[in-house]
Amino acid sequence: MSVAVAAEPDIVIIGSGIGGATVAAGLAESGAEILILEAGGHIEDRPENRDQRAIFQRGHFRPKETWYEAGGLGFNPGNYYNVGGNSKFYGAVLTRYRREDFEEMVHLDGVSPAWPFPYEELEPWYAKAEELYQVRGRLGEDPTEPPHSNDYPHGPVPDEPAIAKVRERLRGLGLHPYSLPLGIDIERWLARGKTPWDAHPNSFDGKMDAETAALAKALEYPNVRLQTGSRVTRLSPAPDGKAIETVHYIKDGTERRLVPKLVILSAGAVQSAVLLLRSADERNPGGIANRSDQVGRNFMNHNSSAVIALSPWYRNDSVYQKTFGLNDFYLSDGEGGPPLGNIQLLGRVSGAILKANLRSTPEWLLEQVSARAIDFYAMSEDLPSPESRVMVDGERILLQWVRTNWQAHLKLVARLKAVLRQAGFPVVLARAFDKRTPSHQCGTVRIGNDPEKAPLDVYCRAFDHPNLFVVDASFLPTSAAVNPALTVAAQALRVADHIARAG
Repeated sequence: MSVAVAAEPDIVIIGSGIGGATVAAGLAESGAEILILEAGGHIEDRPENRDQRAIFQRGHFRPKETWYEAGGLGFNPGNYYNVGGNSKFYGAVLTRYRREDFEEMVHLDGVSPAWPFPYEELEPWYAKAEELYQVRGRLGEDPTEPPHSNDYPHGPVPDEPAIAKVRERLRGLGLHPYSLPLGIDIERWLARGKTPWDAHPNSFDGKMDAETAALAKALEYPNVRLQTGSRVTRLSPAPDGKAIETVHYIKDGTERRLVPKLVILSAGAVQSAVLLLRSADERNPGGIANRSDQVGRNFMNHNSSAVIALSPWYRNDSVYQKTFGLNDFYLSDGEGGPPLGNIQLLGRVSGAILKANLRSTPEWLLEQVSARAIDFYAMSEDLPSPESRVMVDGERILLQWVRTNWQAHLKLVARLKAVLRQAGFPVVLARAFDKRTPSHQCGTVRIGNDPEKAPLDVYCRAFDHPNLFVVDASFLPTSAAVNPALTVAAQALRVADHIARAG
């Protein structure tokens, strides 16, 4: 294989998901020459983007990749490699961690540790991230909402009539349904097709994802470039083992290398840890940035379930559905006990989507079921554990996920089922998601104050390598029980400001 040396940028960003694209947007005005390396390509505007049989039944967009359990069993992960990363398929829920999520919190199965800084440190950056991602929402509905220095940039996405009825029923039970903060221009989305956006790929159709919001802004500047089809394979430190000297990658079958001043790793919670581990050398035998032996450890993936409520007297003629959530059981179980988690609507689950898991049932019958159902997503915190980890074995990626706090999740699902029965749905079914469905993977290269316990400092800089930052969901010290995208974006803007100020 031939080796080519490219022109040297000041900053190389590895990955164009929420972390990489947002930090690029934050650094664009600095004037530094920035190159974003993305392993995949752009998601094209194709019929499959809105074809639910292609997406859910045929797995058209799923990567042709196998990861392995620690015991050797292989499985197909649901992680995507394309410009914008997993955010191209996300449900566009852009919510803040609660203030309490930054503090130590006792759960049924253990303790969620405190962050190395309080909510107030990140609050201004949350506001900037909400502006960048054009978040739609409404303050004052959710009692757990932390303080905001600014209102949401736009009003909430409206409930469709069938969904508004359920919101009112839940409010009548004394609960506090709130408008989900969403990064979606609903009119623009529906103009391209009458489908939900949750789990549907976005090709500049109105979803505010890493590509359409942050990367689009970054690429307005001539000093920022995106290079697709570029898979980074290794990072090499200087001879002293400290500063990262070389970024090795493959493009068009050719091995290439770059020698930037600064490296920002944003490949995702699994792939960022994998790259650091695979970059082990004589001076860093456990991998890059791994003096603490915590790279790859503390992998977290939300405990989550789909909960479908049915009633022969209910008619759901909605298109997108995903507009409200419940946090009544977020800070406690509602009766003074430990926290259970967040509840939010799923994107509308059609018969074609149900068919993906009920192969032997006729799709027409599943459409009849869907027409009388409303679909929720229950999500509980997964606590960090050093034994829950990402490892490498040659070219194999090994994932050892040790679920924590599962009993709290079962209680959350049971509480939701009871609420929905009270709201007029006599039949309520639940199905848990497993490791094949990434439920907000995070935590594998966490931030902290002690280099013996964490790979990164509070600005996501590697303690061991002064010119290496890791800015994606891997830095999260806790998973909380809300969608992490906005928190990743807020920290990315904070890190970009720190880098720019440091010069």
